[in-house]
Amino acid sequence: MPAFKQTWQRLRMSILRRRLKYISIAAMLDMLVVWIAYLTAFSARTVTVGLLEYYRTRIAFIVFAGALTVVVFYLSGIYHRIWSQTSGHGIANLINAMLAVTALLLLLNVVLDPRPLPVSVIIMGNALALNGFIILRYRSRMISGATWRWKAIWKHQFPEMKDRVLIVGAGEAGQALAWRMKHRFPANNYNIVGFVDDAPQKHGMYVEGCPVLGASEDIPALVEAHNISMIVVAIHNITGPNFRKILGFCEKTKALIKVVPDVFALMNSNQNTPLLRDVRPEDFLGRTPVGRHSGVDLSPVSGKVLLVTGAAGSIGSELSRQLVAYSPVALVLVDNNESGLHDLVTEIDRMSPQTRLVPVLADITQEEAIAQVFDDHRPQVIFHAAAYKHVPMLELYPNQAIRVNVGGTRVLAELALDYGVERFVLISTDKAVQPSSIMGASKRMCELLMHSLSAQGGGSTLFTSVRFGNVLGSRGSVVPTFNRQIESGGPLTVTHRDMTRYFLTIPEAVNLVIHAACLTQGDDLFMLKMGEVVRIVELAERMIRMRGLRPYQDIDIQFTGIRPGEKIHEELHTNSEVLVETAHPNIVKLISEENGFRSSEFMQRVEALLNTGLSQEADMLDQLLSIAQVNQVEQPVTNI
Repeated sequence: MPAFKQTWQRLRMSILRRRLKYISIAAMLDMLVVWIAYLTAFSARTVTVGLLEYYRTRIAFIVFAGALTVVVFYLSGIYHRIWSQTSGHGIANLINAMLAVTALLLLLNVVLDPRPLPVSVIIMGNALALNGFIILRYRSRMISGATWRWKAIWKHQFPEMKDRVLIVGAGEAGQALAWRMKHRFPANNYNIVGFVDDAPQKHGMYVEGCPVLGASEDIPALVEAHNISMIVVAIHNITGPNFRKILGFCEKTKALIKVVPDVFALMNSNQNTPLLRDVRPEDFLGRTPVGRHSGVDLSPVSGKVLLVTGAAGSIGSELSRQLVAYSPVALVLVDNNESGLHDLVTEIDRMSPQTRLVPVLADITQEEAIAQVFDDHRPQVIFHAAAYKHVPMLELYPNQAIRVNVGGTRVLAELALDYGVERFVLISTDKAVQPSSIMGASKRMCELLMHSLSAQGGGSTLFTSVRFGNVLGSRGSVVPTFNRQIESGGPLTVTHRDMTRYFLTIPEAVNLVIHAACLTQGDDLFMLKMGEVVRIVELAERMIRMRGLRPYQDIDIQFTGIRPGEKIHEELHTNSEVLVETAHPNIVKLISEENGFRSSEFMQRVEALLNTGLSQEADMLDQLLSIAQVNQVEQPVTNI
């Protein structure tokens, strides 16, 4: 027999021996409980001089009652439970088993002649035995309860106060949380006071033994009335507006606010999955599930050689992770960040070892090196996420914005034409709309490059741009900046009290970009629907509150003034761009109402700009806007 079979056989025998030992001990204790219970009931029922002789004639039936109880318990699964981790609902199983035993014994008692025992003795004996079984199985909890009461009465030593918890959401996620808080995490000292839920039909009902006390608007009053110390939001796939509404009620209290992770992650057996976590800025936007939309044919990116530029960045790395699910022939990852690229390859290789990964350490402006990548790997779909993106930094170094954003995009796009790439997707930004910064103007020029090369390429490569706003959590964005400032004790710096931005989570934005790549027919400009606008100061205040601190008191917020190139409010499209719905509800196509854009002239001026750079004698932003012809046209009316 092979060695592993012998090992498996030994393991099975060891488990079986341990189980039999446990069942044998439990069965003997249960029979002892039955015998004591019957003798007690028999003694109370029978008062006679010949008591000992009377016992002898009926002892066989009492022994049989104990054996029958053990058999019924075994068949009912009583011996297959870990009672130290079984909730109070397990008592119902003991009651059902004892009812079955009682019915069988009463039936047997009627059939036998003479009757072995009075009916009252059987009923009383089984009732006493049931109490004994409950005490035996819940002894640790009863002892601990009696111990702290003894200490409280005689020694005035009280146990540590439990966190009094109010759960928002009486659905599946809330029920799962309540069960785990009660039975899986007893050391955390959670005392679930009740639930709140906006469904009126649930009010007054019970979930896991806890009442549904009211709706979300009742949270402040309930926290005050029940001395709640922790509020937990346990709603699966909650929308951004609903989360912010609930959070508004929670913030009117002094209770700590926590959030349950996704309900499926919660029920995962992975021990690293936290029971609760802090509220994150992403929660303000809602929990939008990332998945494939049935109305979009995703075959254009499936089973292809895919190339991602800026692969080590926030968007590029998430693109790389999600594209693995589309079974690429090869996934070519291009970045000039050596450490970031190494970490990404290690992560994806661990996540999907069957995927062929090709890391390329190169600068996208190095035409010879990038051409070699095209020659070696022949990419079929390109996601171009590489760019310099920090507005204040590029105001200081505008020629670097031109070299990387415009020059790098042109190198990649022209090579895509030369090598017959099927699709080329440019990651654009809302800052390209009516640009007020070097960064925004450079990205607008990249959008126009896509249009110009579409006309020049004759449709062999489908060029498209995907425009969206800020992504939460990206490097250099406000969220990690605010986190660092809170950890250092503040202050948080906000440029303007009225500053607003559109935000998406990185996974959601990337998921939509992939769908847009499949929707394009060439020469398209897509915009991702960003939802509601978020005030930056409100985001800062809430991030402080989520740490249990008070804005402007524990952590100050300072307003530093708008930086060069920044806008107070960003736009996602101009007035001249018409929004056209697509097959995906969160992706729209932008079509310009104006005409007259001169592609050939634009390409000539881009060539001159890349050769000579920006003039130091004139306003650099004006020079870029002049080349981009911002005030003339955006896109031709095509492909509607």
